[in-house]
Amino acid sequence: MSLEQRSPRDLSLAVKRGFMSRCPNCGKGHLFRAFLKVADTCEICGEDLHHHRADDAPAYFVMLIVGHIVVPLMLLVETELSPPYWVHAVLWAPVTLILTLGLIQPVKGAIVGWQWAQQMHGFQPGGKDHSDPQLNGVS
Repeated sequence: MSLEQRSPRDLSLAVKRGFMSRCPNCGKGHLFRAFLKVADTCEICGEDLHHHRADDAPAYFVMLIVGHIVVPLMLLVETELSPPYWVHAVLWAPVTLILTLGLIQPVKGAIVGWQWAQQMHGFQPGGKDHSDPQLNGVS
């Protein structure tokens, strides 16, 4: 099935639903069966979700986001208040940990929603991955 023959899916809605940990297809079912384990299928609409290939992308995006929040704040506190180093350790370690754990699941959900909307990795109608088997490492 070529790109022109695929039915379009609403990218922003799928990413939003994924960010909210909901099925990108119906928006009602749970996307995750555990903290970072994507459900095999949606319990509401039956959409296959096991095709996702989020891999390390969520971690990289979360590092990028958290770094852009924490580092400027850390520099601002240092330049304006000049606290001792132990204050930085006590303050920024928990902030970094909380932001990281709070963002990892929504970011992974958004990436799965994006893949679903773009019909990547077997998310095509019919559930078949029509990409070149040579590119997928299958011989």
